[in-house]
Amino acid sequence: MRAQRNWQAAPATPVGLMFRMYRHVLPLVDKELMHWQAAAARIPDEELRSQALASIESKRFHCQGGAVYAAAAPASYDLLIPLIVALQTISDYLDNLCDRSISLDQADFRQLHQAMQDATTPGAEPKDYYAFRDIAGDGGYLEELVATCQRCLKELPSHPIILEPLGRLVGWYVDLQVYKHIEPDQREDMLRSWRDHHRDVSSHLEWFEFSAATGSTLGMFALFLAAAQQQLDETEAEAVFGGYFPHVSGLHILLDYLIDQEEDRREGDLNFCTYYRDSATLTARLEMMAARALQDVRALPAARFHRMVIEGLQALYLSDAKVREQEDVRYISRVIMRRSPLARLFFWVNSNYIRSKRKSEVGFTNSEEEKQDV
Repeated sequence: MRAQRNWQAAPATPVGLMFRMYRHVLPLVDKELMHWQAAAARIPDEELRSQALASIESKRFHCQGGAVYAAAAPASYDLLIPLIVALQTISDYLDNLCDRSISLDQADFRQLHQAMQDATTPGAEPKDYYAFRDIAGDGGYLEELVATCQRCLKELPSHPIILEPLGRLVGWYVDLQVYKHIEPDQREDMLRSWRDHHRDVSSHLEWFEFSAATGSTLGMFALFLAAAQQQLDETEAEAVFGGYFPHVSGLHILLDYLIDQEEDRREGDLNFCTYYRDSATLTARLEMMAARALQDVRALPAARFHRMVIEGLQALYLSDAKVREQEDVRYISRVIMRRSPLARLFFWVNSNYIRSKRKSEVGFTNSEEEKQDV
């Protein structure tokens, strides 16, 4: 009964969730992002500054989507929102640095991502995260992000209980970032070998599906939410871990890769969706991931909230403008969305939110090409 009492603040209806997101959470996320954008603009090194600013500008929806977990704990907005935004900003910034790296050096990528491990380890001393790079310095940008995560995480009442499963997720995340950014002709072999080393984990997944699941930050954010509860125990923390890995996490990253296929093709970046033999197989496996994800969260406290997160996740990605630019992706999105009335509701709301933001920010006016038929 303790878990039910602790989770009673989580919204149980779409209206309740959307009200909290649009009325309270997203404005606070925007405030945090403005702070980090200003900090990024002060980075001395030109390349680091460019990548930090680009990661915030082009990937801000990662922070906006991840902050949904704060909506389940209004009393902890002041900790969860800065924590989620800071950790996701680290993730997006480092991903940009690795994607556009010239060296393709494993040691460099692992040293950079030590920031993720330090950020999720209260008390960890800051490192020279750019030790393998000849740079002018970032003016303390990455250290400030790490310190923000540590401070907020340490103040969550049950944070010691989540550190072990959190460390597992972060460790896998770092491994993936290292292996997927090395020399293109070595990536697949390294990822396959890494998967073989973890063959006992989620053995029903293909190597690239396992890799995709390790690339998600959602399990980390769900654990942060769990740590906001009073008197969490190890069993509850492990249940959250199992509720999110591998299916919610895998669905998250496969959707991300789904809409990025054309962009990754142009840039020569690795994309896990290209390993499926055809579009029908990709669609079937995405549907499997979604179905298993919904099944996995049923046993969690506030199960309705977690179900809405999954439905909203699909809507968030499938309402992206990239979908309508890729005919095969648009077809897959239609198939997925037609099976989920709740996802279609979130899709509609998110699409209208995006349009309203564009209107207010750049004088955007609606036209036929901005309409999406899903």
